[in-house]
Amino acid sequence: MFSPLRFRQIHLDFHTSGAIDRIGSRFDKKAYQATLKGAAVDSVSTFATCHHGWSYYDTKVGKRHPGLSFDLLREQFNACKEIDINVPIYLTAGVHNLAADEHPEWREVDSEGRYAGWSKSNLSAGFQTMSFHSPYLDYLCAQVREVMELFPDADGIFLDIINQAEDCSVWGLRHMQAKGLDPLKIEDRRQSRLDGLMKYYQRVTDAVHSIDPNMPIFHNNGHIVPGYREILKFFSHLELESLPTGGWGYDHFPMSAKYVHQLDMDYLGMTGKFHSTWGEFGGYKHPNALRYECCAMLAYGAKCSVGDQLHPIGVLDESTYEIIGEAYRDVAQKEAFVQGARNVADVGLVLSGSINSAENFLNNVRDLASDTGAGRMLLEAHVLFDVLDAEMDFAPYKLLILPDDVKVGPELETKLKSYLDQGGKLFLTADSAVDPERGMLFDVGAEVGDLSEYAPDYILPNTGLRADFVNRPMVMYAKSRRLTVTDGVSLGDVYDPYFNRQWDHFCSHQHAPNQPEASGFSCGVLKGNVAYLAHPVFSIYRRCGQVALRQYFEKALAYLLADDRSLTVSGLPSTGRVSLMNQAENSRYVLHLLHANTINRGGQADLHGGNVSAKGQFFEVIEDLLPLYNLDVELKLDRPVKSVQLEPLGEAVEFEQVDGVLKFRVSTLLCHQMIGMRY
Repeated sequence: MFSPLRFRQIHLDFHTSGAIDRIGSRFDKKAYQATLKGAAVDSVSTFATCHHGWSYYDTKVGKRHPGLSFDLLREQFNACKEIDINVPIYLTAGVHNLAADEHPEWREVDSEGRYAGWSKSNLSAGFQTMSFHSPYLDYLCAQVREVMELFPDADGIFLDIINQAEDCSVWGLRHMQAKGLDPLKIEDRRQSRLDGLMKYYQRVTDAVHSIDPNMPIFHNNGHIVPGYREILKFFSHLELESLPTGGWGYDHFPMSAKYVHQLDMDYLGMTGKFHSTWGEFGGYKHPNALRYECCAMLAYGAKCSVGDQLHPIGVLDESTYEIIGEAYRDVAQKEAFVQGARNVADVGLVLSGSINSAENFLNNVRDLASDTGAGRMLLEAHVLFDVLDAEMDFAPYKLLILPDDVKVGPELETKLKSYLDQGGKLFLTADSAVDPERGMLFDVGAEVGDLSEYAPDYILPNTGLRADFVNRPMVMYAKSRRLTVTDGVSLGDVYDPYFNRQWDHFCSHQHAPNQPEASGFSCGVLKGNVAYLAHPVFSIYRRCGQVALRQYFEKALAYLLADDRSLTVSGLPSTGRVSLMNQAENSRYVLHLLHANTINRGGQADLHGGNVSAKGQFFEVIEDLLPLYNLDVELKLDRPVKSVQLEPLGEAVEFEQVDGVLKFRVSTLLCHQMIGMRY
């Protein structure tokens, strides 16, 4: 097997137009080496081919960039190897403009007979997607084999943009005919998409491993889709592309990392140095933002990768690597406290997106409202949790959450009932575990009825479950299921509005106010080890960010979790993040505390095309890192602790441990603090 991934990587994009000359003309090996070493970089993913289709090495399969007069990849490769920097090699796969220009018949064609993909017209600037049913796949495999033969000591192969549309090119149609599929049926075109992708994965992976069975390989499409495991056999490791300012946001990476952590594969996080997203020359993320993002990767068990784009002349940008160096020198001091660590969690979040994973995989869905909202609530509430699909082991968790719309089939139903029989706890919301024919599949102590006719309605939770600042019915921005409590404990009342807003009766600027009397229906119920909330609270939170709603959820969760919650950190605001890792080989737990304020900036602008919208773009930005003081930590552990230290400084912290509860104070938190607890 290949060696573990390194912690301080650069993904060095080089998508370079053929209209630019003097490619690599100012590449200087010594300067290149000095810049990388100065920034504490230990691995650089380097380009063999780019989306424009050009090669940057001496190729017989493709075409070298017309403005390049030497083997740039070889020079970069040798420069890195001389100073013990790894070099995975990048090849474009799903888009390839040179191949599209020379063989337009290899391009994807949609069901309307138009070119599919990023650039649908020859008059539009952009990259062109290729059909994996066409001879393009032969061409790609030949180029992969050539790179493998020329660079046998590479440290991996990275292939990019692995996707297929509903390809109705002549090649896609021939495939469907041969398979007995009807191209007029959307479900058959969908099957052909899957066939093309699987053909790609199998053949390209075989091309790599036919030369070196141990060569690491990663196929990138911007997101690891939870629950879709069919492709994982083609991967040696995972790289979690997640540029917070590039459209992913700051909560995407923690959720993605918490999921892949359960797959027992080595993985790294991938952010970018850009203010916005890929391909942004002259854009610089604030150093504090990159520092926070790299610390977050460590906190969630990942190695680090930062995306950059090399200038066509071949010179690394000085300001970029000063910014990266600030983050990576910090990572270098901390990585020993992450290596081999396993996450510790009280709660398992079973993603609704993992149930319909094949469709999400095809459409590269990375944000389902119910899952994203649940993740945000748990992160902001500082709950120790893992992200799960339906195939994973539920036994380690004290409580499982099924957010809003998890469809429970027979296998999952049996698994959940067994989990409950073993003493587990279940937190359900809205449509989760509600079968269209049988109704609610679990005994929640209530009748779970149809959707209310009212949108929105209002809730007044019981005292102790309400938000700290709300004592009157609060609006819920989506329909609830009509919940009638029988032998369970009601969590509060639903108040209906006077009427829904329509042309012949409406009130004020939005919805009608609540009627003064309760409706007779409950907002939630608890029976034994099962709690149920009648509203899609997580989807509402994803869309509206209602603080009062999150507090209601937090208190309802605490009501069910009771004494089983392992961690509380007093004084940490909702913008803080926590994770607890166990380094068994080092006989220590490591608690990670993170904090940064994110700010939304941006708006409508007349931009220049490309990946950034001209209609309006908002960027989630980190600029200032503000210290927090005197955070009191209480942590329930299953073994006695011998020492508590602030890491990596090794500074001792006073603590006490009584009846299994460890208590200590973190005097200052600035961005990221690790606390090591030896046992």
